[in-house]
Amino acid sequence: LCLEPRQDRGQRLLDFEIETQPPANLNRETDCFGNTRHLLDLHQTHKILEIATRSTVEVASAPPLPARLHTGAWEEIRSRRESCADWDFTHPSALVRPSSALTEFVDQHCIEPMDDPLASLRQLSQTLHGCLQYIPGSTTAESPVEHILETGQGVCQDYAHLMIAIARSWDIPARYVSGYLNPTDQSNEQAPSNATHAWVECRLPGLGWVGFDPTNQSFAGKGGKVHIAVGRDYHDVSPTRGVLQGGGATRLEVDVRTRSFPIESP
Repeated sequence: LCLEPRQDRGQRLLDFEIETQPPANLNRETDCFGNTRHLLDLHQTHKILEIATRSTVEVASAPPLPARLHTGAWEEIRSRRESCADWDFTHPSALVRPSSALTEFVDQHCIEPMDDPLASLRQLSQTLHGCLQYIPGSTTAESPVEHILETGQGVCQDYAHLMIAIARSWDIPARYVSGYLNPTDQSNEQAPSNATHAWVECRLPGLGWVGFDPTNQSFAGKGGKVHIAVGRDYHDVSPTRGVLQGGGATRLEVDVRTRSFPIESP
């Protein structure tokens, strides 16, 4: 299970509870990306497995971004492509990989890096938001980036995978982020707040990890999104993953509810 919010820059986890019905053994661990995972071990026969979590998180909006990065930013980015710290986020992964379809999409929409990496990513996010259709149910959790390239339709996961693929082709470290939207900041957003959301973070010189949300065409640090997990793609951050033994069919139902409370001044 990957459901516990991160202790991250601009985010502080104040409380977290997890319960299952039937009751199960839960072991807590941290993966190589700093995400908290709970390993569930349930051996008794059951027809329904319910997993309920409750989190209290303090979230601060990220500071405003500069208009552009310093001269030489591209050279610094490219010099770090093979570094251990950035390797996982600059090379292909299970659901994000180069392809002829990706090259054709980039050429068709005249997508290319500009002289500034930050401006390039802003423009890329805007382009993807404008040329793709957000259609709930049009893809599955296992859909690779090629699916949205073929149909032009997808959900937040697909928008994120496509932006990651293009950013990595420019040698910019890019990672997948799963989390929740702020329900009080939904005026211009097409992804619903009653479900998990996905966006992108890119590591930039002098700024660290900077968030971009191509689904909603917004800077992901704005509005106080809640970070749950980060990884190379969806495979690394899926909320549930495991092995079920037994017959019959399965169906997954998810319900997300978020509320925003102002922080009282001391």
